[in-house]
Amino acid sequence: MNATIRFASLLLGTTLLSLPAYADEVDCSGSMGAVSIDGDIRVPSGRTCTLNGTRVDGNVRVARAATLLARDVKVEGNIQAEGARQVSLLGGSYVGGNVQLEQGSSVKVDTAEVDGDIQLFSNSGAVHVNRNRVDGNLQCKSNQHPITGGGNRVRGNKEDQCAGL
Repeated sequence: MNATIRFASLLLGTTLLSLPAYADEVDCSGSMGAVSIDGDIRVPSGRTCTLNGTRVDGNVRVARAATLLARDVKVEGNIQAEGARQVSLLGGSYVGGNVQLEQGSSVKVDTAEVDGDIQLFSNSGAVHVNRNRVDGNLQCKSNQHPITGGGNRVRGNKEDQCAGL
């Protein structure tokens, strides 16, 4: 093996080691940075998960009374929460499926790209939806407070409480 091929092999091996991959379902309590998850992430009840630059090949599920803070993430599947304390999807994040946040408290979706729908139903806290690109529908219904935000580009429909966003 010549020196160029050995160097390339070493460089490739180093690159793979710097971005570890995790498989199946991973419980997140704490922070994850620029890692790749080959499966799903679950935020357990009452816990907080911070994702920063994380890549997820599956779904992100947020349990009751849990918190998800996600910035610059790439999720190939869905982000789903029912009864969450807080969900924030921020800063250039991408979701290949849907964002479905129901019966929780605080919700913030800002500067995200979503290939499916954003559905925000029956949340009791502040809901902010701003500067997102949505290939499906933007649906907001039965939230307790007025929805704030604007500048959302939606290919489908802007419905109910999100009609003016």
